[in-house]
Amino acid sequence: MIFIYRILINVILILSPLIILFRLLKKKEDLIRFKEKLSFFSKNRSKGKLIWFHGASVGEFQSIIPLLEKYEKSNKISQILITSNTLSSAKIISKIKLKKITHQFFPIDNNLIVKKFINYWKPSLALFIDSEIWPNMLINLDKEKIPTILLNARITKKSYNRWIKFKNFSKLIYNKFILCLSSNKKTVYYLKKLGAKNIKYFGNLKYSQSENEKIEISNQTIKFISKRTTLCASSTHNSEEKFFGIVHKNLKKKYKNLLTVIIPRHIDRKEHIRDELSNLNLKIHMHEPKTKIKQDTDIYLVNSFGKTKSFYSLIKNVFLGGSLVNHGGQNPLEAVRYNCNILHGPYVSNFEEIYKFLSKKKISKKISNLNQTMNILNKLLASKKSQKNIKSKINSIGQKILKKTIHEIDLILNKI
Repeated sequence: MIFIYRILINVILILSPLIILFRLLKKKEDLIRFKEKLSFFSKNRSKGKLIWFHGASVGEFQSIIPLLEKYEKSNKISQILITSNTLSSAKIISKIKLKKITHQFFPIDNNLIVKKFINYWKPSLALFIDSEIWPNMLINLDKEKIPTILLNARITKKSYNRWIKFKNFSKLIYNKFILCLSSNKKTVYYLKKLGAKNIKYFGNLKYSQSENEKIEISNQTIKFISKRTTLCASSTHNSEEKFFGIVHKNLKKKYKNLLTVIIPRHIDRKEHIRDELSNLNLKIHMHEPKTKIKQDTDIYLVNSFGKTKSFYSLIKNVFLGGSLVNHGGQNPLEAVRYNCNILHGPYVSNFEEIYKFLSKKKISKKISNLNQTMNILNKLLASKKSQKNIKSKINSIGQKILKKTIHEIDLILNKI
């Protein structure tokens, strides 16, 4: 199976100039830095011990910021390499003001390219976040005797069903991890079946949070929002923006000064979203700090990265997207920390245990259609209540998970 996989990767490598050109035109690649994916590096390797974190995109890195802050202070670590696949994640990582961090794009999983990557960076420890499984990279890390951890592991049923069809191949790959720290109980079961070893479950690392959270929003925007009745649809996917545009139109019959803030998961869709909502005769304001917001604005469309916390600090009723469509939902904990009431659709398998916890605490409510959404929001907007005292409970859970996670990583680091 590894032979077939390598053939497929080589075909992708041959086609990569066309793929990269297409992605450049779609503004999904950096015009200069895309070469990093071919192991042409733009940064230097420092002397001393280097630890390497790899995650696919934004959400994965938000969950490990407390770990990055911890190892930034460690005298034993001279450099922290972070790799990711997406342009959006690179922009978020660039805002993490830690001196030891170096960001590069993850290389194409071709055997020769990953060997070049490993020989250049020579990591002392590699940590793959969530469900990032790259066979050639893992095999070569194992050959170089570089310990590798699967951190905050999350295996979906769909992913498991794909892997289990090739049981011998899955065992070959998953047993390359010397430690798997699972984010949920279901993943523990899947990892065992797929051949992983040394599996531990402490909880989802996303319960922990950064020590240095900053609110980045203009005074003009703060003043504008504070004068309006507001709701927020965050991390939205295609069709969810239109749904909340219709919700807005209906609610505005009762709440004349209603403002809906929409924060799409992928901001490259902003023009499509603007046009779709304009077709509903809604007045749209694109998030521009220096542009005056018109008083008749219906929808405030956030078209830049890293602003969600700022809006959660101002708005107390938040819908988390990727849940009305069959995507699996987005992490609600960031909004909960700001005492927000949470709404979500029926598809939340990515964070099933977290949503069960929030539902039990009566913090989150599930919606599935327009009438139900209208009824719930009518009650929430009328009461103006927000959640209280939940932040400290979540932080307490997060600190326990973080402490145990650091302990396990340190046990391995201390042997290197």
